[in-house]
Amino acid sequence: MNAVIACGGTGGHLFPGLAVAEVLRQRGHDPSIGLPSPFSPTIFGFVRRFNESLARCRAIYRRYKPQVVLGMGGFTSTAPVLAGKMRGVCTFIHESNAIPGKANKLTARLVRAVLLGFKECAPFFPRVKTEITGTPIRTDLQRIDRRLAREKLGLHGDISTLLVMGGSQGASGINQAMIKSLPALADTALQVIHLTGTREEKLVADNYRRANVPAFVASFHHRMEEVYSAADLAVARSGAASLAELASFSLPGILIPFPYASDDHQTRNAEIFTKADAAIVVKEAEILDDILARRIREIIDDPVRLQRMSKNSARLSSRNAANAVVETMERYTAT
Repeated sequence: MNAVIACGGTGGHLFPGLAVAEVLRQRGHDPSIGLPSPFSPTIFGFVRRFNESLARCRAIYRRYKPQVVLGMGGFTSTAPVLAGKMRGVCTFIHESNAIPGKANKLTARLVRAVLLGFKECAPFFPRVKTEITGTPIRTDLQRIDRRLAREKLGLHGDISTLLVMGGSQGASGINQAMIKSLPALADTALQVIHLTGTREEKLVADNYRRANVPAFVASFHHRMEEVYSAADLAVARSGAASLAELASFSLPGILIPFPYASDDHQTRNAEIFTKADAAIVVKEAEILDDILARRIREIIDDPVRLQRMSKNSARLSSRNAANAVVETMERYTAT
C-alpha cells in the first residue's frame, strides 16, 4: 500500500514517524514522509496556511494515490489527515503522550483508529477506537558494547556515566541546572555526556572544564545509540519519544518535565515512569543549589538501586512499536 506519514515540528513527532516508515519499507509498502510548514500563530495566518496545506496535500494525493494516511501529532498533521479523509482512504493518528495534544483530540473524529504510546491515554478518546502500540523508535538505535561506546566519545571505559539531554531542540533549563550542579559533582567518580542544543554548547563545555568534570559536550549527536549505550543514568525531559528511547536502552532517568508543555503532559508521562520505579522527577522550578547533584549522587552511588531502576525501565520498552503500528494499519485497511 502507498502510505503517507505526516510529522512536523520537533523530533518527538519526526523520529517516530521515520521509524514507522522504516518498517513500511521493510514490509514492501511505499511510504512518503510529509513535513508541512509550521502554522502562523495568528488566527488569520493559521487559516490561510491550513488551507494552503490542505490544497497541497490533496494535489500530492492525486498523484501519489495513498491507501493510508498516518498523522504523528501536532497541527501540522491535521491537514494531511483531513485530505486523506476527503479522499476516502484509511486515516490514523498516533498519540505518543499520556495526555493528548489539542490537534489529536480534534483530528480523532476523522480517523479509523487512534494509536497510543501509553494505555493511560485511552480514556481521552472515548468515542473512537484506540490501539496500544507504544511509541516507535528508529531501527538504528541498537545497543553497542558500553566500553566501546564510551571510547568512541573519548570517555573512560570504566567510569559511571551520566547522559544529560533536553530533547531534539535542547533545553536551556536543564543546561543551567547542570551548570549549578557541577561544583557539587567535582569529587564524584562520574563522567558526563551532555547534549546541549545549538545555543549553549560553548557555555556548557566551558563550565565542565572549570569544574574539572570529564565530559563529552555537543550540541547534538547523530549516532544516539552511542550515547545511550555509554550511559548508566540519564537526566532528561519527559517527552514520549525520549522516554521510549531511554526504556529501549534500559536507562533509568532523572526526569525534568518541560514546565510549559501543553496540559503539562510531560509531567504525566514522567509519572508513568516514576510509578514503575524507572525514574524520579525533579521539577525545574525546584532546582536550587545542588539539589540535582544530590539526586544524581543518590542513584549513581547506589548500584543496587541503579540496577533495579534499569530493569524497571526495560520493562517499559516498546521496541516493537513500529511493527505494531504498521500491523495495525494493515489490519484496518484489509477490512
